[in-house]
Amino acid sequence: MKIDDDLIEYLAELSRLELSADEKGPLAGDLTDILGYVGKLNELDTDGVREMTHPFEAVNHFREDVVTNGDHREDMLAGAPDRKGDYFRVFKTVEE
Repeated sequence: MKIDDDLIEYLAELSRLELSADEKGPLAGDLTDILGYVGKLNELDTDGVREMTHPFEAVNHFREDVVTNGDHREDMLAGAPDRKGDYFRVFKTVEE
């Protein structure tokens, strides 16, 4: 693939970058080197190699979801200055 000024401007537009003329010059060489490296990787024989999403084998170890604190509703409401049934009663904060 030939890297020209039109392609660099197109990639800059897609990336939402504003490149000066000084920045565009070396960019063509850098992109050519990157594509050359990817081409070299394509030469590797990967038959029989399993696809990976991460370089390490990771397994999630989930624990059982067990309630440990229980229902302490009465203990919490015991210290409330005012309550209505199973709820805290508070001052009205919205004007009608």
